[in-house]
Amino acid sequence: MQTSILLKLRHYCAYQERSHSEVKTKSLELGLRGDEIDEVIAALIADNFLNEERFARAYAGGKFRSQKWGRKKILAGLRQHQVSAYCIKKGMEEIDDEDYMDVLQSLIEKKYASLKGEQYLKRQYKTTQYLLQKGYEPELVSDILKQIAKDGL
Repeated sequence: MQTSILLKLRHYCAYQERSHSEVKTKSLELGLRGDEIDEVIAALIADNFLNEERFARAYAGGKFRSQKWGRKKILAGLRQHQVSAYCIKKGMEEIDDEDYMDVLQSLIEKKYASLKGEQYLKRQYKTTQYLLQKGYEPELVSDILKQIAKDGL
């Protein structure tokens, strides 16, 4: 294994948290194959450049706080990165239930208010679709929308 490739991968991992699958892909791009990839990943883990739980926590927390993603979309993203079930569970703990509901409430209110000229059902539909696309649970969206409609926002 070449030290220059290991150095490149260390920089790659130091820049931001990476998943094992991202490092594997990058290793392939750099020309490593088979056992070499496993050796590099083991070395990065040993040097604490690569940590799946840390990645899951950073990914879940970051996507929720900066992009306001819902739990379903974050979960799908972590699965796409081939993160283990244990680490997914740890990552999802980064999302506080109270903060989650506050963000959902404000997103619904903002989207619903932006559709003021629309008919009632179309407004409800578009708001629901927007939040489902962001990964929020349909039952939570529905409950809050009913409350907003009842309050007459």
